[in-house]
Amino acid sequence: MSTVVAVARSRGRRALRRRAALAVLVALIVAGFLVTLTSGRTYYPLSDVLAVIQGETVPGASFTVGELRLPRAVLAVLTGFCFGLGGATFQTMLRNALASPDIIGITSGASAAAVFAIVTLGLSETGVSAVAIAAALVVAVVIYVLSFRDGVAGTRLILIGIGIAAMLNSATSYLLSQAGQWDLQEATRWLAGSLNNSTWEQVTPVAVALVVLAPVLLFRARSLQMMELGDDAAAALGIRLERTRFVVLVAAVGLIAFATAATGPIAFVAFLAGPIAARLFGAGGSLLLPAGLVGALLVLVADFVGQFAFGTRYPVGVITGVLGAPYLIYLIVRSNRVGGSL
Repeated sequence: MSTVVAVARSRGRRALRRRAALAVLVALIVAGFLVTLTSGRTYYPLSDVLAVIQGETVPGASFTVGELRLPRAVLAVLTGFCFGLGGATFQTMLRNALASPDIIGITSGASAAAVFAIVTLGLSETGVSAVAIAAALVVAVVIYVLSFRDGVAGTRLILIGIGIAAMLNSATSYLLSQAGQWDLQEATRWLAGSLNNSTWEQVTPVAVALVVLAPVLLFRARSLQMMELGDDAAAALGIRLERTRFVVLVAAVGLIAFATAATGPIAFVAFLAGPIAARLFGAGGSLLLPAGLVGALLVLVADFVGQFAFGTRYPVGVITGVLGAPYLIYLIVRSNRVGGSL
């Protein structure tokens, strides 16, 4: 009886910790969102910001907040959530922290296609986004097919993805070397991952993708947790492995693709959000929703830091890249020291 009570208390503490961490994350996102709207080269009081959000006309603030800062902040939250949720889905499904769209070639596919659309085809922003989304989906399917052999092994998929990413990055470099000056500037800005010139037209597709695809992943969060126990154990518990993998893969890639099409490949957000969420929430319970919130907070804060913390404005992808690269090195070194596999 005492064991049952101890287990119940432990579960209660974990649930309380989880709710508290979720509340803190949401509070930080709201605080960061409001700071982004009020602060900048010009400060606007919170009353003016709230008035603009409610549709009132406030001299100066209506344009600066309503047309510049608000769509940028909304896009930061939405794309960060997409990257965080999509990245954590891959890491959970494949049971490997390196199984992030940044690492296994999906964002590289979107990037190569976007640069091709800019440099060679001369497409508009809408056309570039459409090509990037389609390419991300195609690359994901190719990686899945090439790694399938009596099921999908995480390590095999990661290694194939890294190889495909290397080829796609080489193609991107070649296209950039052939680009004219104007196309080179546009392609470079897109590749850096930037929220500059964000508009409501960019927000809408990402919001629709999130509303449609996020519930698919969150609904299957328990199945993904079962898959972390191993294929045999998950199958014994009634999980239809390949069907679940395929549905989850399509939904996660869709989120990553739409986010990448809107802002470019914001480096390492998908890679970092899951591990940070795991540190905050501990064992037990799905990390998908927490990782999405962590991703939203990362992009929001990194964009504000990139705009105002230095003498020069940096794209958000530069800031997240500085954060993510050391962690990637640490993860690989730690894996080698303990004799684990990637």
